[in-house]
Amino acid sequence: MAMRQTPLTCSGHTRPVVDLAFSGITPYGYFIISACKDGKPMLRQGDTGDWIGTFLGHKGAVWGATLNNDATKAATAAADFTAKVWDAVSGDEVLSLSHKHIVKSVNFSQDSNQLLTGGNDKVLRIYDLSKPDAEPQEFAGHGGAVRKALWCNQDQLLLSAAEDRTVRLWDRSSMEVVKSLSFESSVGSMEYVADGHILVITYGKTVAFYNALSLELIQSVEAPASIHSASLHPDKDFFVAGGDDFKLYKYDYGSKEELESYKGHFGPVHCVRFSPDGELYASGSEDGTLRLWQTAVGKTYGLWKCVLPEELISDQSEPSFPNTAEVKA
Repeated sequence: MAMRQTPLTCSGHTRPVVDLAFSGITPYGYFIISACKDGKPMLRQGDTGDWIGTFLGHKGAVWGATLNNDATKAATAAADFTAKVWDAVSGDEVLSLSHKHIVKSVNFSQDSNQLLTGGNDKVLRIYDLSKPDAEPQEFAGHGGAVRKALWCNQDQLLLSAAEDRTVRLWDRSSMEVVKSLSFESSVGSMEYVADGHILVITYGKTVAFYNALSLELIQSVEAPASIHSASLHPDKDFFVAGGDDFKLYKYDYGSKEELESYKGHFGPVHCVRFSPDGELYASGSEDGTLRLWQTAVGKTYGLWKCVLPEELISDQSEPSFPNTAEVKA
């Protein structure tokens, strides 16, 4: 009999969790940031879910959040028409970048010196973080709000998914659209796996895998429910997906066979991502929680011990960075 999956539940948010991202592996482990409609993105230790701090300063729902590779910087995209860059060690706001509309997506370049943004004004922007007053480079052409914008191919290319039901590949230097994909329904999520140049796209009930440089379809899988997000394991041997039916599905990447499905959330799953070491995946939901799930159930890792108690809940202390005072309502 298969062992029961026991997720770690990370509470603290008061509204739906709509985006999450992991850092790379640092000397202090790896970290996870969550974007929430409560306007207060949170930073946690990635392997345990232990709360580290909350970034305070947005005046609206936060739709996108990301960390740079070494977890020294965070960036957030919000409904207050700003993208913000934060010192992820102190929790201090470093920059606030004004936009003309709601910002949905933020992504650091590999050297962390540039930030790519996208949102409801349908334009991709690249900001030089060392020259915050300089005008950003702008890429216009989408006919709908940009949901996700990602760097690709050592930052030479950009990928964007928009509500015009297209995914576009842009050349950074010529600023032209090199290739474009069209879908019959809006793209829910997009993940770029640099090691392998694989693009993971979800739309409707479909999880599709494309070559990120040619935009040629590698394969696709139909799930039992509408899927909002999917993530490919770093070893590219299986992937996870979550969506409308509150479940998380795990599939074999080669055979496309469903390996597991778990209902752990009390609302639709909006985002799911594998950790950089592939040992766990995190999910964020309409129910306001993040959950961490083991890739290999029963393995001793993080807070999981070989003999599992019924439910593990990670330590939730009061939110605030050491040098940040927050008045609790």
